[in-house]
Amino acid sequence: MDLKLCHVLVTATSYGKTDDRLFTELEGQVGKVVYNTTGKPLPAAEVARLLPGMDGYIAGLDVINRQALATADRLKVIARYGVGVDNIDLAAASERGIRVTNTPGANSISVAELTVGLILSLARKIPESAAAARTGGWPRTTGLSLEGKTVGLLGLGAIGKQVARRLGGFDCHLICFDPVADKKFASQNNVTLVSMEELITEADFLSLHLPLLPETRNLVNATFLQGMKKGAFLVNTARGELIDESALVEALQNNHLAGAALDVFPKEPPEPTNPLLQLPQVLVTPHCASHTDGAQNAMGWMALRSCLDVLRGDVP
Repeated sequence: MDLKLCHVLVTATSYGKTDDRLFTELEGQVGKVVYNTTGKPLPAAEVARLLPGMDGYIAGLDVINRQALATADRLKVIARYGVGVDNIDLAAASERGIRVTNTPGANSISVAELTVGLILSLARKIPESAAAARTGGWPRTTGLSLEGKTVGLLGLGAIGKQVARRLGGFDCHLICFDPVADKKFASQNNVTLVSMEELITEADFLSLHLPLLPETRNLVNATFLQGMKKGAFLVNTARGELIDESALVEALQNNHLAGAALDVFPKEPPEPTNPLLQLPQVLVTPHCASHTDGAQNAMGWMALRSCLDVLRGDVP
């Protein structure tokens, strides 16, 4: 297909933010580009309004369900700017002959870096100490050293591996459960592969690195949390839906867990009344794990190339 005849919708809110060439490259290749100007992911109704006449779609975290795709009269590709495709109705896309791509590995390092930052922030109480010092306090805060502690990784995919590499210099004991774990990587990086039960019961810090699937939704429920070591910490930079929020609130309120760090929620942004936001032992960040120049550039170029490949008739 002649790219100059193609129209492309771009809704990823950080697309081109740190590399203007992503705009000029796309606009120079295709006939028309429509951008999301709201600054936030789009609901299905807005996606449906924008899709007519579009041949390509570089998608952020929009709701791309059957209703949204019903108006896609020319769409050939949804190039997901990111890894997760749980917001896309893959069956509906397939029925319409729409190719769906993503950007695996593009944000792995950035997510891993934030994960380590959150673990350190929990261990050393960095946010509380900084806030106190700024307002005139000078608390003698006692934190935890990672040296000698057990850090558990639930999932050893691209991000889990990058977390393991970065924690290797902290002299902590790394354990992991993954049903299809890379045994060679684990051996080379001093990661001990354990059962799910061992991971839950032994980790001082437990970090989630799983995709959202039917079998992982609400995996971290009351039973899971009560099985964790008393005084342990939970970190989630994966998907909010992995955690049963009410069960986590209870585990924190009864002091079974010492704290949690959450970059993701089932509903984003969470409601101001969400009880997790009221707990001082919960560190919250606004789904920003992949918001670095390196990750945004990598996701942007991978999504752009995949989109153009499909429109040309090539394999992405």
